[in-house]
Amino acid sequence: MADDPLSITFAALSDPTRRAILARLADGAATVKELSEPFAMSGPAVSKHLRVLERAGLITRGRDAQWRPCALDATPLREVSEWAEGFRRFWDDSYRRLDTYLERMKEQEDDD
Repeated sequence: MADDPLSITFAALSDPTRRAILARLADGAATVKELSEPFAMSGPAVSKHLRVLERAGLITRGRDAQWRPCALDATPLREVSEWAEGFRRFWDDSYRRLDTYLERMKEQEDDD
């Protein structure tokens, strides 16, 4: 696996369980037990996913007495967003061409 931050973030996001965990953490901090509830997997398996997310900088883990909350850190997602933004022009151009094509087809249909 590449060592650049974007590759590490994409690798962490490549798993649907990890994406679901991030979506849950977007609602607020949670414990490993709380995060493991919707999944048919053990606490240690969820902990393994959390380690991947933590290495990617997507979550932080704290300690509050017996409670060890995990929290979302969306900073690496900003880099993903900026990278994807570079493709917006491509999609905008594609949609404009499609709109033009559909408009021509509609005009031809109206003429017939």
